[in-house]
Amino acid sequence: MGQNRGQRPNNGRYVDQTRVNERIRAPKVRVVDGTTNQMYGVLPTAQAIRMARERGLDLVEVAPNAEPPVCKIVDYGKYKYLQEKHKKEAHKHQKGGKVKELKFRIGIDPHDYHIKILHAEDFLAEGHKVRIQLQFKGRQMAHQELGHELAKHIKEDLSTMGHVDQEPKMAGRNINMQISPLPEQQRHRKFKTHLKGVTAKADIKHSEGHDPREDKHDHDDDHHHDDHHSEPPPPAAQA
Repeated sequence: MGQNRGQRPNNGRYVDQTRVNERIRAPKVRVVDGTTNQMYGVLPTAQAIRMARERGLDLVEVAPNAEPPVCKIVDYGKYKYLQEKHKKEAHKHQKGGKVKELKFRIGIDPHDYHIKILHAEDFLAEGHKVRIQLQFKGRQMAHQELGHELAKHIKEDLSTMGHVDQEPKMAGRNINMQISPLPEQQRHRKFKTHLKGVTAKADIKHSEGHDPREDKHDHDDDHHHDDHHSEPPPPAAQA
């Protein structure tokens, strides 16, 4: 309690804008008991502050744009704690919103292609965006049309789950594109879900925010190809 509640030093990082006790500027406020939600009506601000202090609590402005402003009689410390807790919980339960990364090598093995497309469908089904990177190795750079053909296949295979919001574009030795999920009611999986041991959710172990379905390094598929395998056809779509 006291005049300094609700005020933090302006250190350039955070300033609490909530008006508490003497910081409330309006001459009259509508007062609500923060515990019982009992309405005390419109009172002079000084009187409302006295009411709060007599109970060892604070007068906190919760609706500053109302006429007159609405204030609650609460313990300000607990009030701020609950506000932050609710904010974190709401953020935690938001679906999707992340950008997942998947890497495809030019000439990728059809089985590996199928697994990655399953992962892409999983991510889109969960509401995430998917950033696709198509990687050229060695002399494959002389056949960039293969990369664009592979990008076309990926776009077609994921067209029932997402739409392209960043068209395929060369960046160094890679082709990059990004796909966003369609509205949930419009999504339809083209490929079979839950390939045993790969996409079943029970087999996915998350730690420190890491998703094992997502590619973060360039070692994927290294055991399948070398530089003189530069012109295999793009994989056929698998229904």
